[in-house]
Amino acid sequence: MLSTLLVVLPIFALIFAGWAAAKTRILGGQASTELNRFVVYLALPALLFDITATTNLHEIWQPAFIGAFCLASFIIFGLAFLSPSNKGQDLTTKAIDGLNASYPNTAYMGFPLSMLAFGSASMPLVAMATIITVCVIFAVAITLIELSRQKASHKAKLIFKTIISLARNPLLFSPALGIAYSLSGLPLPESAHTFLKLLGGAASPCALVALGLFLAASKPLTRSNISSISYLVSLKLVAQPVLTYIAAVYIFQLPPLLTHTAVLITALPTGTGSFMLAEYYRTDATITSNTILVSTMISVLTVSAYLSLIA
Repeated sequence: MLSTLLVVLPIFALIFAGWAAAKTRILGGQASTELNRFVVYLALPALLFDITATTNLHEIWQPAFIGAFCLASFIIFGLAFLSPSNKGQDLTTKAIDGLNASYPNTAYMGFPLSMLAFGSASMPLVAMATIITVCVIFAVAITLIELSRQKASHKAKLIFKTIISLARNPLLFSPALGIAYSLSGLPLPESAHTFLKLLGGAASPCALVALGLFLAASKPLTRSNISSISYLVSLKLVAQPVLTYIAAVYIFQLPPLLTHTAVLITALPTGTGSFMLAEYYRTDATITSNTILVSTMISVLTVSAYLSLIA
């Protein structure tokens, strides 16, 4: 548990830094929105391009691992998307709730915890899970949101307008360009790699500070909010890893290393991606921000319990 806490502690510290900056008025009321815009338009696209452009996709290709990970993730996405509490909500809210329940914090927590538990052999698997999380699950949520926001009288026009909007989204075209660059076989120049590392390295810290800023300005939670957060956290920390284990062992019959790495990754708390989307599309992020915070807190116990169980 101490090892897990040491990995999670910097996340709490960054959230608290944002909360304290808001409470002491070091940063103004619009700081959360502006900081999130920096992440969405600059830092995160740089990170996504860097990850996809510098990863040899052929070396980390594991179809069965991808199948187990995706199957469990999309079932959980669907359960959150179709939650009774979302009845009457717009497609944007439903899609973001889908992310709240299925989007693990792979980049920030997945690598150190997997290295701690399984060693360097698990690193290619974590890299693949990270790419799936930010390029596939994220893309599905963005597509649903864009579909709900386009206005057109004919389906063909609606699809065309959605495609154009998706093509302009930096969170989609940056990893697409990175994958294309990786498949080209061209080496990334050292100066470009350094630039992307510096800019992309700001993505997670800034997103967590923005989350703290938002939490400081949030109104008290209602009973309905608490019920929704509890449901989403349960899906994320319990249902998703259980489904991943079932898919890995009984459907795809993965060996132990692949099974336990997949389960550990899906047992991680909700990442900041859903919060960034909620802020980007200017929808209420109260449930999202608290889901991230609560799931991160509880994951210290659940992840530690899982690692103890398989030790």
